[in-house]
Amino acid sequence: MHAVLLDTAVHPEYQRRGVGARLVSEAAAAAAELGCHWLHVDYEPHLATFYEQSCGMRPTSAAVLRLRR
Repeated sequence: MHAVLLDTAVHPEYQRRGVGARLVSEAAAAAAELGCHWLHVDYEPHLATFYEQSCGMRPTSAAVLRLRR
């Protein structure tokens, strides 16, 4: 089973205090409790350091198909 985390955001006044990493950690724990084996997240290049270093994610290949323009 897979879980997907979308659009994680922290108000600018609270950024760089560990709040976002804690949100991701809590989401991962909840998904694991529900039986998920994987947590997926899409992010833009400027967020790579956050997701990969602060949250322990590792990059993978993925694909997307746009259905509406």
